[in-house]
Amino acid sequence: MTIDQAAGAMSLGLDIGGTKVHGVLVDLAGDRPQVRFSARRPTAHGLDGVVASAAAVVGDLLAQAGLTIDEVGVIGVGVPGVVDPVTDEVSHAVNLGIEGSVRLGAVLGARLGVEVRLDNDLNVSALGAARGPAAPGASPLPDGADRASADLAYLALGTGVAAGLVLDGAVRRGASGAAGEIGHIPLVPDGLACPCGQRGCLEQYASGAALDVAWPSRTGRPSPVELFEAAAQGDPEAVKLRDAFAGAVASAVRILVLTCDVRQVVLGGGVSALGAPLLAAVRSALTEQAASSPFLRALGLAERVVLAPADIPVSAVGAALLAADAPTGSRAKAVR
Repeated sequence: MTIDQAAGAMSLGLDIGGTKVHGVLVDLAGDRPQVRFSARRPTAHGLDGVVASAAAVVGDLLAQAGLTIDEVGVIGVGVPGVVDPVTDEVSHAVNLGIEGSVRLGAVLGARLGVEVRLDNDLNVSALGAARGPAAPGASPLPDGADRASADLAYLALGTGVAAGLVLDGAVRRGASGAAGEIGHIPLVPDGLACPCGQRGCLEQYASGAALDVAWPSRTGRPSPVELFEAAAQGDPEAVKLRDAFAGAVASAVRILVLTCDVRQVVLGGGVSALGAPLLAAVRSALTEQAASSPFLRALGLAERVVLAPADIPVSAVGAALLAADAPTGSRAKAVR
């Protein structure tokens, strides 16, 4: 199925993270999906804990909407780790306390009595950013452009750096599921050592973890917040570090545009909570990097970068859209 459903059709999506499970019921009617109900609970770790947490959030959503589980044909789920969307097997989900590989979709589906579709959290985030509710201030698509077939990259700036890709309207996973792992592209020859075994990886310069090392927190607040505040107040060291970080993020944007020519690069992840100051710094770095290149200037890199909307849970919405695209199952009935 697609998101073009009958009026009142609903879809349920879960974003399962290391600290919380966030669920939404999305109304699929109209031009853009809209979040109608939302619920969240802390994530209990380990397979049993994750399943129990997810099931509790589903129960909360159904109670809010006045629906039963039988009225939900498919549930979409985004999780961290390596996900095989065909077998629903999840591995390397260390943030969830799940060891080895497990068919999380099958286990959760058996608990709930409903079909579960699973994908990596970055993939569902990209899907939610591309096809979910419009982000405030986002540039409109050109006349005649179809959002369902739009090209977009969701660039997550968190502990690491990676991107989810939606190309021609479909999630691009790659031959081995590694599409978008740009954080392990070497940026600095013979640079900082990376846990992946290489040196100078982009992740060592453009992540929240990189800022934690470069500017350790003085007050207990997040390092990126302290750094950008100090830079705004004119601290020379902070200005230097902020600009270096923005330059590294700009390099990630340039890689995504030059390899996939995505129309938009959406900055997400924990560091994106910096908001407008981050966007301004990255756009400034892109403009500076393009100053000596007519080719780069013609691509309009700075204009392609936007922030993930702070008030829209793009990961949970993307999971709901994943469920809505399921070839089997039925959508929930109209909300009473």
